[in-house]
Amino acid sequence: MKWARARRRLPRETRRLLGAVAGLGALLPVYYLTEAAARALRAGNATFGPAPAGLGYLLGAAVIVTLLTAWPTAALACGLPLAAAGVLFALDLDAALGVAAKLPWSRAGGLPWSQPGGLAWAEMGEPPGTLAGVTGLYTIIGVVLVLSALLPGRTRSILDR
Repeated sequence: MKWARARRRLPRETRRLLGAVAGLGALLPVYYLTEAAARALRAGNATFGPAPAGLGYLLGAAVIVTLLTAWPTAALACGLPLAAAGVLFALDLDAALGVAAKLPWSRAGGLPWSQPGGLAWAEMGEPPGTLAGVTGLYTIIGVVLVLSALLPGRTRSILDR
């Protein structure tokens, strides 16, 4: 009952604008968490050891993606750029590496908390996003978000009604 009253106070355009801002705000955390997970899993694979950090990073990205799927506008605002990045990695790797190198925190190797031991985990010539982009993780996450936003109205969340 309280949600219905609060929903009536905000016009639909305002809810959509807030959803777009939330989706764009979640774009960089999803991007860097996915890349950190891919790198941690690669390191675990190379050492034939467990990679609990990779699982933790993937879990963090999954939680954000799950929250975004509840709000179709936010899912589109985050999913379309991720899918576009995945397509760019698939079609033109050099252009994708150029774009990834210009993102925030790319010189430091990613977000500060995603660096094991405080050292930059980006290798020379491999900006953050490269491994997740080449393996298709961005494409998969972006397509899932876009498809979740395109579901019929009866299966959507109460956030956009």
